[in-house]
Amino acid sequence: MNESSTTALRSGRSRRESFIHPESLSLDSSCFASSPVNFLQELPSYRSIARKRTNILSRDKQCGTLLKPEDSYSSQLEEGLTENLNSQSIRNYALNISEKRRLRDIQETQMKYLSEWDQWKRYSSKSWKRFREKAREMAAHLELWREDIRSIDGKFGTGIQSYFSFLRFLVLLNLVIFLIIFLLVLLPILLTEYKITNSSFVFIPSKAMDTQCTVYPRSSSGLVYFYTYIIDLLSGTGFLEETSLFYGRYTIDGVKFQNFTYDLPLAYLLSTIAYLALSLLWIVKRSVEGFKISLIRSEEHSQSYCNKIFAGWDFCITSRSMADLKHSSLRYELRADLEEERIRQKIAERTSEETIRIYSLRLFLNCIVLAVLAACFYAIYRATIFSQEHMKKEIDKMIFGENLLILYLPSIVITLANFVTPMIFAKIIHYEDYSPGFEIRLTILRCVFMRLATICVLVFTLGSKITSCDNNSCELCGYNQKLYPCWETQVGQEMYKLMIFDLIIILAMTLFVDFPRKLLVTYGSSWKLMQCWGQQEFAIPDNVLGIVYGQTICWIGAFFSPLLPAIATLKFIVIFYVKEMSLIHTCRPSPKQFRASNSNFFFLLVLLIGLCLAIIPLTISMAHIPSSKACGPFTNFNTTWDVVPKTVSTFPSSLQSLLHGVTSEAFAVPFFMIICLIMFYFIALAGAHKRVVVQLREQLSLESRDKRYLIQKLTEAQRDVRK
Repeated sequence: MNESSTTALRSGRSRRESFIHPESLSLDSSCFASSPVNFLQELPSYRSIARKRTNILSRDKQCGTLLKPEDSYSSQLEEGLTENLNSQSIRNYALNISEKRRLRDIQETQMKYLSEWDQWKRYSSKSWKRFREKAREMAAHLELWREDIRSIDGKFGTGIQSYFSFLRFLVLLNLVIFLIIFLLVLLPILLTEYKITNSSFVFIPSKAMDTQCTVYPRSSSGLVYFYTYIIDLLSGTGFLEETSLFYGRYTIDGVKFQNFTYDLPLAYLLSTIAYLALSLLWIVKRSVEGFKISLIRSEEHSQSYCNKIFAGWDFCITSRSMADLKHSSLRYELRADLEEERIRQKIAERTSEETIRIYSLRLFLNCIVLAVLAACFYAIYRATIFSQEHMKKEIDKMIFGENLLILYLPSIVITLANFVTPMIFAKIIHYEDYSPGFEIRLTILRCVFMRLATICVLVFTLGSKITSCDNNSCELCGYNQKLYPCWETQVGQEMYKLMIFDLIIILAMTLFVDFPRKLLVTYGSSWKLMQCWGQQEFAIPDNVLGIVYGQTICWIGAFFSPLLPAIATLKFIVIFYVKEMSLIHTCRPSPKQFRASNSNFFFLLVLLIGLCLAIIPLTISMAHIPSSKACGPFTNFNTTWDVVPKTVSTFPSSLQSLLHGVTSEAFAVPFFMIICLIMFYFIALAGAHKRVVVQLREQLSLESRDKRYLIQKLTEAQRDVRK
């Protein structure tokens, strides 16, 4: 486009804007009096304002006359650049390349009139920005599984890509957790054990306690059956129990270096607090952006149809089959919206008898759901008790399969419960007469509660067995020392078995179910049964719940098994490649995609629920259950948390007084009141912003009415002129 046509286009655009834009017209009374007819008073926006009796002059102080053609965006931009050259990068402005080049020339010209110090600051700021951009580009190239995830994104869309991105996040999270535990706990021990540094172990001094509490029977050495090593590898017993994998290996009080003594019990506790706090902050940080997007989308009910029709296409898709799938997905979402609208209309038209009937049916079905959950929890409870009572038998008295079945009985029951209950919940939800979107959310909520609650039931069952004894035998040591001489190690073994068994189930389902099903569907397509069965769908919510379940096990078990995060890292790496292979070769994406799968907010919300549930049993075990007296770094403490008061007692008296003052009620009550005031302030601020958003939406609606009204008047005027 040449310069003359560009100038003509701009002048024509300015004349059109000065004619039809209602925001450029004044609502002042002087403007009304200047016109021969009160034409502007007929605008819908003016009538709405008059009805609300608002002060027009204070509402729009910038109104007065029509905008001049010279008051364009570029002139305002030039004025802003003269005030602050570096307030915003030119690339962020919505301008064409020629105008951006002209503004850049203006910037370079004005730089000559600045002082040398200001020029140096500007150049250094630009250099720092370029350096950060280059660093981001290099970090993007070094990103884990970058090409694989981009390939999945291009072939299957952003929904399935978000699952693999979430899996990558868990790999990085567990790697960082392992590094924290390794640096704080394992590294000082390894440096001393292999004599890399001039240091020595400080063993725990013996205290006046009964010798029965310090007895820790080790696994017998000598001739063993070959399958014993397989059982030890799968259950964490035997030779693995004496390694650094479990809590009982760290029975030392510290490491003495040349200038200081490293307090291992305090470091062990701080590593647990550190990885829990890091996980919480990292999850919250990643979920903030997704929450903003989800909140904005939830507010846009009136624009949902337009968003799906005009902005719902995923331009990352390159495959024809995936494009057809995306078309069907959009059609499904539109049908789901219409179905939800039909359900809302049906709810509004319900009579009192129908409302009572449907709520009675929902109450009955929820009682069935609670009964199913209670049955699963009771089965896990009984399986755990049976496994713990028969675990101490001699291996020689059992065959290989019987011993392995008893060791893995709680894990098997938990896996069966996690496999059966989602199918029961999916059948029940159809009779509750909810909207399609609420059906998905409620089903996932029930499955999340089921999966994560089973772990808590297992842990609390173990805790009840640890603290319960017959004939008051717990009074001597504070716990059941006869069955659990090192109960932390045995809890770690249960978490280890859950982790290994979960990986075995995932591999077995992929190798012995998904691949044979793919072969049968491919080469037996003529059979009606195979046509009805169909190819395996890649269900995003079910896969996400599976890896959140594994991550919750890792959070709970990392205190009792310090190397469990490293195992979880390797496990998620294996799951990534197995799921990628299964997706490409055996599965097809579900045509009914979960709507929140386009962002990671839903995944992180479920992960945050898992973290909160993991903190509860860890807090109880560290603060209330007595620590083992036969193993571990806390043998001289009543509970794990007692190391904190002991450490505080070694501080100077002034620092002790400060800490006691901060943790006292005199500080907690005012601090709580200040936090409440700050919270109420932000709630009020959010309410004010929400009201402003509502007003802006009303103004946009009025502007559209004004434009339609002006176009109607213009059409009528043109008809009159023609006549």
